[in-house]
Amino acid sequence: MSEKKDEKKERKVKIVYYDDGSTVADMQGTRKDKTPRQKVPFRERARTFFTVMKKMVIPMLITLAALTLVYIIMLAAAGKL
Repeated sequence: MSEKKDEKKERKVKIVYYDDGSTVADMQGTRKDKTPRQKVPFRERARTFFTVMKKMVIPMLITLAALTLVYIIMLAAAGKL
């Protein structure tokens, strides 16, 4: 009986993971196609940035207005207004 238990224990292989300090963002070397990345001109990156910012300004202002309104309501409820 004890021999069978010993055999089962020997068959189990413990997997050991080593931490090499790399992060998930450090996975760029795992791509199969080794084509170099194309450089995007600064003007195109700036245009993209400002286009996205234009789309984000109005929702940001609405959010700030809502938070300000909630803050004023809470001040009024606490009697500090």
